[in-house]
Amino acid sequence: MIGLDALGIAAGLLPATVAIHHATARGEPRRWRNSLFWGAFAVTLMAGPWLPNLVNGFLVLLMVATATTGLRPAPVASTDEADRQTLSQRYGMRLFLPALCVPVVTLAGTLLIPNGKIFGWALIDPKQVTLVSLAAAIFAGLALACWITRPPRSAPAAEARRLSDAIGWPMILPQMLAALGGIFAAAGVGKIVADGVAGLVPIDTPLVATLLYCIGMALFTIVMGNAFAAFPIMTAGIGIPFLIHRFGGDPAAVAALGMLAGFCGTLMTPMAANFNIVPAALLELRDRYAVIRVQVPTAVPLLLFTITVMALFAFPGALR
Repeated sequence: MIGLDALGIAAGLLPATVAIHHATARGEPRRWRNSLFWGAFAVTLMAGPWLPNLVNGFLVLLMVATATTGLRPAPVASTDEADRQTLSQRYGMRLFLPALCVPVVTLAGTLLIPNGKIFGWALIDPKQVTLVSLAAAIFAGLALACWITRPPRSAPAAEARRLSDAIGWPMILPQMLAALGGIFAAAGVGKIVADGVAGLVPIDTPLVATLLYCIGMALFTIVMGNAFAAFPIMTAGIGIPFLIHRFGGDPAAVAALGMLAGFCGTLMTPMAANFNIVPAALLELRDRYAVIRVQVPTAVPLLLFTITVMALFAFPGALR
């Protein structure tokens, strides 16, 4: 049955390809250091569930060490601006089809295979249908892109390396910060947060709990740089004990809208370097915080909207 383990193997194909590409680049001075970084990342994704925790921890420390000493990969041969203009004129709007293929196939898989059965065969873990559909959509988008553009055989691997090198180590930040959130939750940080908040603010209504939870998700995300890191802390501290247990909130609504509140924080923090700082560097913007400045006017109203929706739909009558 296709589940999270298979998805990890699929996700590890990208860093594995980048690692192999670096290892075979004989003219690159630091090819083995770069290959070691991306190779270790690939192993944690593809074989992490079956490796001892000590080995996984060693691989993480190895990635940190190689990134700290400096990757500085050599440039990868690619098309220049003139070639890109020519190709864009040749293919026109068809270039958007691979990107559009991803949400379409993901949505279709989620709706058409809700229980994970295909022709009566239980092939997909019912809990992971959406993620499996997303993985299938990505492969479908890649195949469609290759069919439309007919690139050289080495182009997909070379472009994967070029983009991965341009982002660099911040690519692993989501996984690292999510793991950090899990460690904080296991260490009881959520209970400390709950005790501290309860001692300062009387949480006597669902609306107050909603405000604290959503604003706390946004603030913790701003500090930690990732909503997945903030989620276990705030959910264990406020979401479960107050919103769900005390006030009978809908767990699905609380979790989904809580994550959305965290994403509002993502839009406003330089700690989310892979989302907000790296794009500014890739676009060669003079203001490294330009992306954040543009996103703040959207993030604040969206946070207020999220709080309102949670109060209305997770707790009917909370605003009465």
